[in-house]
Amino acid sequence: MRKKLCAVLVAGLVASAAQAFEPFTIRDIRVEGIQRTEAGTVFSYLPVKVGDTLNDEQAAQAIKALFATGFFKDVRIEVEGDVLVVVVQERPAIARIDFIGMKEFEKDQITAAMKEMGLSETQIFDRAVLDRAEQELKRQYLSRGKYAVQITTTTTPLERNRVGVNFNIVEGDAAKIRDIHIVGAKNFREKELLDLFEQTTPGWLTWYTKSDQYSRQKLSADLEKLRSFYMNRGYLEFEVASTQVSISPDKENIYITVNISEGERYQISSIKLAGELILTEDEIRSLIPLKPGQVFSREELNNTTKLVADKLSERGYAFANVNAAPELDKENRQVAFTIFVDPGKRVYVRRVNVTGNTRTRDEVIRREMRQMEGGWYNADQVTVSRQRVDKLDYFSDVTVETPPVPGTADQVDVNVNVTEKPTGNIMLGAGFSKEEKVMLSGSISQNNIFGSGKHLTLGLNTSKLNRVLSLSYTDPYFTVDGISQGIDVYHRTFKPTSSTIDIGDYESASTGAGIRFGFPISERESIGVGLAVDHTKIDVYSQSPWRYQEFVSEYGKSNITLPATAWWVSDGKDSAIFPTRGVYQRASAEVALPGGDLQYWKLTYQYQRYFPVSKRFTLMLNGEVGIADGFGKNDEMPFYKNFYVGGINSVRGYASSSLGPADEYDEDERLGGNRKVVGNVELLWGLPGYDKSLRMGWFFDAGQAYNKGKKHKDYDDRIRMSTGLSLSWISPIGPLKFSIANPLNDQKGDDTETFQFQMGSTF
Repeated sequence: MRKKLCAVLVAGLVASAAQAFEPFTIRDIRVEGIQRTEAGTVFSYLPVKVGDTLNDEQAAQAIKALFATGFFKDVRIEVEGDVLVVVVQERPAIARIDFIGMKEFEKDQITAAMKEMGLSETQIFDRAVLDRAEQELKRQYLSRGKYAVQITTTTTPLERNRVGVNFNIVEGDAAKIRDIHIVGAKNFREKELLDLFEQTTPGWLTWYTKSDQYSRQKLSADLEKLRSFYMNRGYLEFEVASTQVSISPDKENIYITVNISEGERYQISSIKLAGELILTEDEIRSLIPLKPGQVFSREELNNTTKLVADKLSERGYAFANVNAAPELDKENRQVAFTIFVDPGKRVYVRRVNVTGNTRTRDEVIRREMRQMEGGWYNADQVTVSRQRVDKLDYFSDVTVETPPVPGTADQVDVNVNVTEKPTGNIMLGAGFSKEEKVMLSGSISQNNIFGSGKHLTLGLNTSKLNRVLSLSYTDPYFTVDGISQGIDVYHRTFKPTSSTIDIGDYESASTGAGIRFGFPISERESIGVGLAVDHTKIDVYSQSPWRYQEFVSEYGKSNITLPATAWWVSDGKDSAIFPTRGVYQRASAEVALPGGDLQYWKLTYQYQRYFPVSKRFTLMLNGEVGIADGFGKNDEMPFYKNFYVGGINSVRGYASSSLGPADEYDEDERLGGNRKVVGNVELLWGLPGYDKSLRMGWFFDAGQAYNKGKKHKDYDDRIRMSTGLSLSWISPIGPLKFSIANPLNDQKGDDTETFQFQMGSTF
């Protein structure tokens, strides 16, 4: 059998490198040398098949095609008679990839990244890909400030034509920024400018924030903050002349020098309007905070163009362009601006699309939408719609996008995407005092029954102080106009005699039912009314406070009341879970109507406000007041309707309901009061990576309950105060709330608790 060697080629070589042979018709094709690759795969890449006539040029093309697959490191074509023999030597496959000495990154994260680059187990080994992966891994270390990192790769041959790939890593220590220097600052102190930078020299918190590790991206962001600082103070010609970043020979210390040119400070000489003014000139000028004679501020100018664009978007001009062109008068250090307005075409909404709601019905989301299909696009209504859907508290995330409709210039879709979260809740509460006393309470609720948006709550409080069995049902859309209806049924017992809290000894059992209605009066405000029937039975003892015994003696052990309620709520918070801005207010009144055995009234008011201090920090202010009294045939407030203060939801650091007037004969017996005042100040911040689920805070709480009449002469009724740290976590098992508090002015007889928590389990 005659055997000719036709070619031994690397891809790209021509057939002239092989021995010439006479063309022949291929009767059969045989593949030799394959171990993992299927013969059919080789046949699929060959440019010839059985029955074709093979010549030198086709043989060269066949070799090029097989090399191009990347499967083989050697390819030969031989001829045995009229049989074409393809002899290949396969590249090895990667059996495993190991990272030795890697601590800075998670192995799974790096493995996934390398798989996208073409380096993973079972793939064909390619030295060029390995080199690129090594360089990319080194680049990632450099981005973390690990400039002394050493990475070496080794490949170990294994059986069945496989290799093992090892990345041997000596990470070294991250380089620290030892000095940042700004050269050229004349009108501001260098320290004031450096306070703008996110990157800093080492400090007592930099071990956590990593802000002392150099990053080119972070430095660029810091330089932009510096530029904005000057631009917002009139330095229109400010520029960063150069930036030098040097590293010490041991690659452990970074030194940064920023050279700046401040330029002159400019004032605004005039502001003109040009373009197609859909709005009246007076309307536009009312949106412009800048006035002639003021110092130029880029931030205010950007806000101006944004306000005008937003106003146009409220009229349906979703793609309006508003730009400001400056005219510099360097001699007089003044700048004039012309604001050009191009409204574009008026845009309307084609469709509102809802996605992601695997349990909640479409109609529950759509009835919160204020941007209607077929209507003119209104950016404010889109924003309000997103906030209303978010405040349902059925979803962990709500996003709204308004993409243009392809092929049109005047239509958009409003795409609402939600991420469902568990809306059932089993709530448990507990407090631990310094005497290791424990209190427990709980409830179970479902805020979105079968995805209908209706609420059902079953209260099961099993603490020693309160035992409650209650059922509450609310339909937030009892009518299509948003009128809500609620029904409440309850049976509640109160036994402070068996609790660890020093509340006056008595027992009560209350059974009642009521109905309520809520009426929306604006996007953020609603009012409501309700009427209930309550039957309460009181038992007092010889050791009970004298006032309790007098009340039962005068009004009897069993009383029926007809409490009517009314309330007003204004909710302007930007989120139901972790708000960062906005105001929440609630005022309520409860009156026990004539016709029942007792008459009384209660008024309460709460004001809560959130301020965004910075991108990460939020300041929360909260104040609550309450006042109550009896009227009519009984001018005394039923003592079991008193206000109580203390606990994780009012004044942290003091046991729940433990603050308030003391019995005139026993200062350890707390009676509650017909007046209360509570104030809270809390600085809140989210943790990086957990902004939507975890928030910490530093708080200052103050509060007290008061009552008319006699009190114990030794009890100090001054407002109690506390401070400490709080943590709120929307955990996989439900909402958790913790506080570590230090009472600031606790007095003898106060029941203090350093650690308090409230936890829930969602389902």
